[in-house]
Amino acid sequence: MNPEDNASPENMKVEALDNEAGIINPDTCHSATTVDEENPNESSVIDISAITQKAVAIKNEIHKVLVGQDDVVEQVLIALFAAGHVLVEGVPGLGKTLLVRALAQTFDGKHGRIQFTPDLMPADVTGHAIYDMKSEQFKIRKGPVFTNILLADEINRAPAKTQAALLEVMQEFQVTIEGNSFSMSRPFVVLATQNPVEQEGTYPLPEAQVDRFLLKVHMSYPTDEEERQLVANVTSNSLASTLDVDTIESIANKDDILEIQKAVAQVLVDQRAVEYAVNIVRATRDWGGIYLGAGPRGSISLIRAAKSYAMLNERDFVTPDDIKHVALPVLRHRITLTADFEIEGYTVDNVLSSIIQKTPAPRD
Repeated sequence: MNPEDNASPENMKVEALDNEAGIINPDTCHSATTVDEENPNESSVIDISAITQKAVAIKNEIHKVLVGQDDVVEQVLIALFAAGHVLVEGVPGLGKTLLVRALAQTFDGKHGRIQFTPDLMPADVTGHAIYDMKSEQFKIRKGPVFTNILLADEINRAPAKTQAALLEVMQEFQVTIEGNSFSMSRPFVVLATQNPVEQEGTYPLPEAQVDRFLLKVHMSYPTDEEERQLVANVTSNSLASTLDVDTIESIANKDDILEIQKAVAQVLVDQRAVEYAVNIVRATRDWGGIYLGAGPRGSISLIRAAKSYAMLNERDFVTPDDIKHVALPVLRHRITLTADFEIEGYTVDNVLSSIIQKTPAPRD
């Protein structure tokens, strides 16, 4: 007998349960505080030096276990401080999971991992409602998406229906389960990975979801010296083939990360810098060899990432060089080349580099 058959409206109550157990009551759920949500017009003095020192300290802690990959770590921090998500592309075994664990450890945040497979269901990501026959009440069990740093491993191995389960949480920072919306705890960042080599049995990400990622980061093989150091670190006094993140100190908390995000939002952007970013993005729509250019979200993301990069470099204003520096990871997943260009061996980064070079930058 289906338990719902005997569930009258009076009996269909949702019981308040312990959140630590992964089960929540939708009737008692409150929205999480967002960055500058209560006082959006409130301004504060930015202590750039202190923020930069904190960011550098976080980066140094990550490098205690992650050898090399300086650009990857920097770009992930840019996304974290800009409250954006990252799509990491690289072959297996380069330390993507280790990066997520190390990053979460630096600010005492929660981290979760979802291994995407063809049989993964949307409820396996977001959570689902269950009926307790003993108490005759419905309960909602939180999915692994309720965390601070989420690793969506090999996201392109799950069908579109499951991939779409991340769309709402990535854009709206909330999850809807059985008609009830639950706000995510901040900070919240999705680091999704995909293998660029093995494409058999995969489901390409739809453009709507790819566009939700602030950056697309290429994770390459370590250098010869870095690989020797990595092998020495892993095989020295280790019982397994992974590094222990317990050596990483928690030098910040979640409130510190939110304060950094608030400071990044206050970084000044001159109107000419905005026009420069927009000109780069609009050039992708008319450039020869590009089948599909970047949309307005590309312009917005370019400024967001540039502000975060400026803050990391101890500046409270954006320069054209900041925009140039972040243009490739911000735009490489937002454009599609024509078949002719791909056959001729052109890459997205090649074309974007030409656009950046030929787009006039503002001068003082």
